[in-house]
Amino acid sequence: MPNLLFLTQRLPYPPIKGEKIRQWQILNYLARWYDVHLGCLIDDPADAPHAGTVRALCRSMCAPPLNRRIAKMTCARGLFTGEALSVAFFQNSDLRKWVENLVTEIQPELTFVISSNMAPYVLDLPRTGKRIVDLVDVDSEKFLAYSETASFPMRQIYRREWQRVAALERRIALECDASILVSDAEAELFARQMPKRARTIHGISNGVDHRYFDPAGNYSAVYALSVPTFVFTGTMDYLPNIDAVTWFATTILPAIQQVQPMARFFIVGSNPAESVRRLGSLAGVTVTGSVPDVRPYIFHATACVAPLRVARGIQNKVLEAMAMGKPVIVTHGALEGISATPGREVVLATDAENFASAALHLTGTNGDTTLEGASIGRAARQLILERYDWQTCLAALEPLVRPKIDSGSDIRAVPEFTGAAS
Repeated sequence: MPNLLFLTQRLPYPPIKGEKIRQWQILNYLARWYDVHLGCLIDDPADAPHAGTVRALCRSMCAPPLNRRIAKMTCARGLFTGEALSVAFFQNSDLRKWVENLVTEIQPELTFVISSNMAPYVLDLPRTGKRIVDLVDVDSEKFLAYSETASFPMRQIYRREWQRVAALERRIALECDASILVSDAEAELFARQMPKRARTIHGISNGVDHRYFDPAGNYSAVYALSVPTFVFTGTMDYLPNIDAVTWFATTILPAIQQVQPMARFFIVGSNPAESVRRLGSLAGVTVTGSVPDVRPYIFHATACVAPLRVARGIQNKVLEAMAMGKPVIVTHGALEGISATPGREVVLATDAENFASAALHLTGTNGDTTLEGASIGRAARQLILERYDWQTCLAALEPLVRPKIDSGSDIRAVPEFTGAAS
């Protein structure tokens, strides 16, 4: 079988975060046709026990540990080298040496890189075959958005990061065979920035494991069911998520509580930042931290909420809630890239007042979901089944990655994932 060099920021298992879910699905898809040589970093000690699951899929693997605290301090070298700080953060000498040796000795027919900040590991090495980079999002635009709301000195740091990451994205588009993004909207944005490379820029949507996120499952209640409960899921040290839950907890929830005094807001996700933990002191707000399974929180919610004001690409939290048959209240940013019709498969809110009104409209007399909300949830589930199965989404990747001559497909068994902690 031909050889594949697959580079990604972190161990793609367990697939409990949006980025790792995408990495894991793509890795398994490519393993149909290639001997996989995986390079990544283990930046969370809790991931280390899962390395064997990933290694079983690979011909070889290099996964050195990355101490996030030390990396945050040492990435400041980017200020002197001209690198983006997000690139410097993920640089590791052991991984770099492994990549250089592999490219020299194995000469992979395909190099597939996930995230722009991993591309520098290969951009200056001799080409041995096709190179594809999954940018996922146009990250430079995210840093530009951060710079527009941050105060000194972070405004200057984010603005510098925007410029450096944008330059790296342009180089990737110019030097690689294809650039992939998580939605057509992101792909169109990047194509406008790189019109001469537009034909090499592709949108490959995320899917969702609708067999796992299935409302037909048996989910024990994790909170009292007699009061309105709104749920947000996600990694809670990520700035867009922090902004979203802060807005909901401090502005939207109080407006809901004027009509429904017992209304609650559950913030469900790992690594809550200090500012998120402080929200737990507000009336009706619960910050769970990491949980063994997010599905009971979603299943028993009156509605799920995605009040993202800074958002890029597709929100897995929205797809998962839709798959669970729940009505989801979204902002325009949270809906980007998802082919759902507001009022039919999701509820769209444009400001805090709309958000509170929508939440109240979906709330039944005993804190349950109204009939209209239940109808939206059923339509959402149906849309997921029709359009967001992972195999359906990744089919668009095949023309870019399938070898011209291969020895078959689906030749490896994919390790089953049996948990969805957050």
